[in-house]
Amino acid sequence: MKQLTSILAAILVLAACTPGEDAPDSQELTVSRPAGQSPASGNPVPDGIRQTYLRTCHSCHEAGVTGAPRTGDVAAWKPRAAKGLNMLVANAMNGYRAMPPKGLCFDCTEAEFAGLIRYMAGDALDGVANGEETAGAGSAGD
Repeated sequence: MKQLTSILAAILVLAACTPGEDAPDSQELTVSRPAGQSPASGNPVPDGIRQTYLRTCHSCHEAGVTGAPRTGDVAAWKPRAAKGLNMLVANAMNGYRAMPPKGLCFDCTEAEFAGLIRYMAGDALDGVANGEETAGAGSAGD
């Protein structure tokens, strides 16, 4: 039964990552950075985060499949970042829109999801606290 559940989860994830009507036009966002730097900010990142990203988040977030914010696209991440890192982590853990719960990282902890989100969003999270935007930025809840 556990194997059947794993297979069904994999099918759901793959279905969520197939291009649909929400897929962006063929705009190319190429961010070239050395392997140890975040594509969004250029800040150093731990090897483990990059390896986990390549194993999990990359398949949807690199191309922006089904509306996923593309890695390194600060403009796409900014409105999401305004909700706060805690909300982004909760969305990753619980699923949000086309993203199934835990995305493709079934063994990731909340701390790892936070690191992955920082890696993908980079500078979009500048000035954003865990729960909401910092002073002078307005309310995060709509």
